[in-house]
Amino acid sequence: MNLFRSEEHARNWDGFDPAMEDALRPLAAWAELFSNPFFTQRIRSDYISFMQSEEGATAFGALRAGLPKRR
Repeated sequence: MNLFRSEEHARNWDGFDPAMEDALRPLAAWAELFSNPFFTQRIRSDYISFMQSEEGATAFGALRAGLPKRR
């Protein structure tokens, strides 16, 4: 993940791919996405079982809903 000062700076970057434009989001949006239990609960000793539970499935569903849409 690259962090840029603005969308304009990102678009001017020589490695910018217009197909990934939907992924341009403020840092706060990415921080919220990565605060999902899918990431924060990885330290659990029962993480795999947790992810297979209803709570884990809900967390994964919320994660998928928050990801940028691919074109």
